[in-house]
Amino acid sequence: MKPAWQCLSRAWFALLASSLLFLAPSAQAEPLTLKRAVDLALVHSPEAGQASADEQRALASYREMRDQFIPQLLIGSGLGETWGYPLTLGGTAPSIINMTAQSALFNPALRDGLRSGRSEVKATQEQEKDRRNQIIQDTTLDYLELIKWQQMSDHLRQQHDDALRLEQAVRQRVEQGIDSQQQLMRARLVTARANLHITQAQGSIDVLRDRLSQLTGLPASSIEAVADSVPAMSQKDPPADAAAKAVESNPAVESAQQHATAELFRARAEHRALWPSVDFASQYAVLAKYNNWVTYFPQGTFQRNNASIGVVIRFPFFNASQHAHAEAVDAEALRAKKEVESTKHQVSQQVLKLQHSVEELQAAQAVSQLEYEIAKSDVDAVEIRMSSGTATIHDDADARTDMYEKYNSLQDANFELLKAQVGLLRTTGDLQNWVEGK
Repeated sequence: MKPAWQCLSRAWFALLASSLLFLAPSAQAEPLTLKRAVDLALVHSPEAGQASADEQRALASYREMRDQFIPQLLIGSGLGETWGYPLTLGGTAPSIINMTAQSALFNPALRDGLRSGRSEVKATQEQEKDRRNQIIQDTTLDYLELIKWQQMSDHLRQQHDDALRLEQAVRQRVEQGIDSQQQLMRARLVTARANLHITQAQGSIDVLRDRLSQLTGLPASSIEAVADSVPAMSQKDPPADAAAKAVESNPAVESAQQHATAELFRARAEHRALWPSVDFASQYAVLAKYNNWVTYFPQGTFQRNNASIGVVIRFPFFNASQHAHAEAVDAEALRAKKEVESTKHQVSQQVLKLQHSVEELQAAQAVSQLEYEIAKSDVDAVEIRMSSGTATIHDDADARTDMYEKYNSLQDANFELLKAQVGLLRTTGDLQNWVEGK
C-alpha cells in the first residue's frame, strides 16, 4: 500500500497539470481591441493590397501617357551586306550606329488623354477609400459577432450544467418511480440541445477568429475580443438630410463621378485624334563604306556622319474607322454619366433603408429585452414556488429553458441592431471616426 503523502502529492500534481492545460489557451490569448484590429486589417488584408495595386496601376497608366511628351531615345545598328543601292533595314539606312529621338509637341488628343488619366487616378483613389470602408465594416462586424459568441459562451455552459443536473434528477426520480421514461427523454433532449448550442458557439468563435486572423495577420488562437473597446453607439436621431450628405461624401459616388469625367475626356480625345498633330523627331547615323554608298554618290560628296532634326506634321483628312470609334466612346461617356445618377439613387435609398431598419431593430431589441426580463422573473417566481412546494423541478426546468432562449434571442437582436448601425455609419462616412472613438 502506497503512503498517504505520496498519494496526496500525486493528486495535487494531477490537479495542477489539469489546471495548466485548462489555462493554456487563455494564457496564449492576446486581448485585441477593435481599433487595433481595424488598423491591422487596413495593412494586412488582401483587399487592401488589391486596392493599393489598382492605384499604382492607374498612376503608371497616367505616367505612360504623360511621358510621350518626353523624347524617346533609341540607339541601335543596322549592319548588313548590300547589293546595288543601299535599301533600308527596319525603316533606317544600313548603318554602324543609328540614334533616333521622337516626342509629341502638339497633340490635342493626347492632352485630353492626360486629363482622362488624371480623373481615372482620382476615381481609383476613391475606390480605395470605399474598399477601406468595406474592410473596416467587415472587420468590425466580425469583431462584434465574436464578442457576442464570447459573451454567450458562459450562459450556454450554465444552461448545459443546468440541463445535466435536471437529467440526473429526473433519472433518479424515474428510478424511484416518480417520473416516467418520457420525462427522462425530454430531459435528455434539453441536454442535447444545450450541447448543440455550445458546439455551434465554439464553431462560430473558431470561424470568426480565423477570419480576423486573415484580416489582421495575427494567429487565430491568440485573438481575444475586448467588449469594452467597442465605442458606444450614439443615441441621437440621424439628421433629416442624412441621405443628401451621404451622397455628397460617399466614395462610391465620387468614384463614379471621376470615372464619368474620365470617360468624357476620353471621348473628346478620340474626336481630337482627327485634329492635326506635331511631333519632334531627330536622327543620327554613322554609315559604313562597304554598303555601296560611294558607288551612288559623286566622288567626295559621301559623308559617313549624318543627322536630321525637325518636326513631323500630320493632317488627318479622312478616317471613317476613327469616326465610328469616337461615337462608340461617346456612348460609353453617356453611360458613365447615367451610372453616376444611378449610384446616387442607390446610396440615398440605402441610407433610408438602413435608417428604417435601425428603427425597427431598436423596437425589436426592446421587445427582446422585455421578454428576457419577464422570463428571468418567471425563474425567480418558480424558485419561490418550489421552496413552498407548489412547483416541481419540471416547472423550474421549463422556466430556465425559456429564460435561456430569451437571452439568446436578446443577444441576436443586439447584434442585428449593431450590424445595421455599422452599415449606416459606413454609408454616411462616419464608420472610421466611430471606430477611433471620435
